[in-house]
Amino acid sequence: MSAEPLSPAIVILSDAAMPVAETIRNTTGGVIHAARRRVAPADGVVLFDDTKAHMQALFLDRVPIVAVMASGAVIRILAPLLAAKREEPPVIAVAEDGHTSVPLLGGHHGANRMAEEIAFALGGMAAITTAGDLRFGVALDAPPEGYALANPEAAKDVMADLLVGADAVLDGEAQWLSGSGLPLAGNGAVTLSVTDRLRAPGDRELVYHPSRLALGLGCERGCDPEEAWALARETLADAGLAEQAVGVVCSLDLKADEAAVHRVASQLGVPARFFDAVTLEAETARLANPSDVVFTEVGCHGVAEGAALAAVGPQGELIVEKKKSARATCAVARAPQPLLVDVLPGRARGTLYVVGIGPGSEGWRSPEVSRMVGAATDLVGYSLYLDLLGPLATGRKRHDFDLGKEEDRVRHAMELAGEGKDVALVCSGDAGIYAMATLVFELIDKKGVSDAARRIAIQVSPGISALQAAAARAGAPLGHDFCTISLSDLLTPWEDIQRRVRAAGEGDFVVAFYNPVSRKRRTQLAWARDELLKHRPAETPVILATNLGREGEQVRIVQLGELNVDDVDMLTVVVVGSSDSRTVATGDGKSWVYTPRGYSGKTGTKMGTVE
Repeated sequence: MSAEPLSPAIVILSDAAMPVAETIRNTTGGVIHAARRRVAPADGVVLFDDTKAHMQALFLDRVPIVAVMASGAVIRILAPLLAAKREEPPVIAVAEDGHTSVPLLGGHHGANRMAEEIAFALGGMAAITTAGDLRFGVALDAPPEGYALANPEAAKDVMADLLVGADAVLDGEAQWLSGSGLPLAGNGAVTLSVTDRLRAPGDRELVYHPSRLALGLGCERGCDPEEAWALARETLADAGLAEQAVGVVCSLDLKADEAAVHRVASQLGVPARFFDAVTLEAETARLANPSDVVFTEVGCHGVAEGAALAAVGPQGELIVEKKKSARATCAVARAPQPLLVDVLPGRARGTLYVVGIGPGSEGWRSPEVSRMVGAATDLVGYSLYLDLLGPLATGRKRHDFDLGKEEDRVRHAMELAGEGKDVALVCSGDAGIYAMATLVFELIDKKGVSDAARRIAIQVSPGISALQAAAARAGAPLGHDFCTISLSDLLTPWEDIQRRVRAAGEGDFVVAFYNPVSRKRRTQLAWARDELLKHRPAETPVILATNLGREGEQVRIVQLGELNVDDVDMLTVVVVGSSDSRTVATGDGKSWVYTPRGYSGKTGTKMGTVE
């Protein structure tokens, strides 16, 4: 399946551009990126220092760019990176007063359309300069959804012929072509063909494949994906059908997590959709090869044929009967109109994105996490964590949970994904460190969710943990071996926690304590302090890091022997150095903690005082 389109980056260089940027953000769902030295910080705004480096990085990451700045400046910044036309993301320059939106790059990859949407929202005009769009109101090299151009390399010459006066023959039906301003005639120098058949284009011919075909697939559990893909290709080729005319791969809902089905869909670049047995059984009268054996096994008389027919609807027809391989079956049905993703019948395989947003600030959230949240339809999490997403949460349904409802939170997210939705389960820090990722897999392992929820796709993305954030703010305390220990005994017996603290003390690890105290629990940290003092000096540096990356951030360095439990709250991470950890002051008077790894002792290393 094609990757989800990325939300645009709206780049501004001054406070004066902010109102225009906010309108663009509300229109496109994008994120505002602002020059740090010239724009006041604001929630949900990404700040950057070097305009050229930042915009070039966005371009190389294929992120659409809407730059509220002079078009000449955008051109000079991105010109060194221009390469293959079809690989570039949309780039639009918008006047600071919003009166003009100019698509500079990627006009046929969404820039023209986006520029028109932005211009409408701002009450301005879109300066579309693409010749075909202006003359004929259509871009032959960028057909609308539901159509694929088989030979895009020929589009430039065909369009050139049309622009100098040639007529075109339309062979087939497509409203977007027949209703355009193209010069259509009974005979002409160029041909525009619309067909789901596999064919080689002739000279001055463009071949468009409408996505009218539904490929039904059935298979045994654990079927080799290569076998299913080979069967699908063979089925289409033998019938003389174009692979680009397939709009969907479909099967029984029991196969929603079957790798073979998703491999075929991925190879064809189309969605996969799944139907329950009742829906497929309703197609029995239209099946060419109903099977009592299949009915006994799964509750319907045909999977491949039934799924294909269910996908194309009552006006569609079965055009390729079931073909078999050793462990799979395949059939093809044709719909009267192209199959469009947003209105496909059946259920998608939902995806659960388990994401860690770090301490919560935009600057400490990875681009991958932002993309996953942007791809989600639903957000599930503790209310504070969802609030920290800021504008990124806009347009997505929130499912807020209180602290202490962790299992309910995770189960709800998984069941939503089991319904075919794309869900982001939002955690602070890193989702796999004292967070929700482990509970996802535990519920699958112990069958604590429905069968549908156990068939979802899962993606876990890392975030900056409190441990990493504290270490970065304080220097380099994790330069040598370290461990993390949670002092909460809600889920772990206190005796086990004590054993781990003793082992960490004896091993002379740097120790990061999570959940050091709570309103009712004040003695565990004091016990851990006293235990570690048996193995390391009282002068050992301890980092107390509170509200990292958020308002009210505070980082303090104290000595282990002077660690006072009353100085620690639930939002504090406590990092205790090893016996080798040191405190050093820099010329600006700031103190830092580091734990040497021993580089200075290596042969050939020169370490000494420079006068």
